[in-house]
Amino acid sequence: MKPINTVKFTFPSRSVNEGFARSAVAAFAAQADPTLDQLADIKTAVSEAVTNCIVHAYRDTIGLITVTVSFYEENELRIIVADKGCGIEDVQQAMQPLFTTGGEERAGLGFAVMESFMDQIKVSSKPGRGTRVTLVKKLGSR
Repeated sequence: MKPINTVKFTFPSRSVNEGFARSAVAAFAAQADPTLDQLADIKTAVSEAVTNCIVHAYRDTIGLITVTVSFYEENELRIIVADKGCGIEDVQQAMQPLFTTGGEERAGLGFAVMESFMDQIKVSSKPGRGTRVTLVKKLGSR
């Protein structure tokens, strides 16, 4: 299925850019006239996905994060957050609530939060090559 409209942007994995990413995605999603709750859900999920890249993918280094946001038929919004960081050894384990590689200061709830706010989430990763998180949300009629 081909997207109706798409935007793509790349930025360094600095924590100050997390707010930019969530705001940019929300601004793009606004064309579908989502509810405030839907917009808040999208912003929260994007925030979690970008924060995962910053904290886990690149750890103590700076790398690039790419966000692609697309609209498809029937108001389906797809958001892809991708990095070329360290990758995830075991995606199923990483998606379990409370699992973290970020030390004691991390709750290990990032993927659980994303799953609770989006209609669908898919994670693909290769150790040493990076991770791609796809978030899907159906929005109200345009």
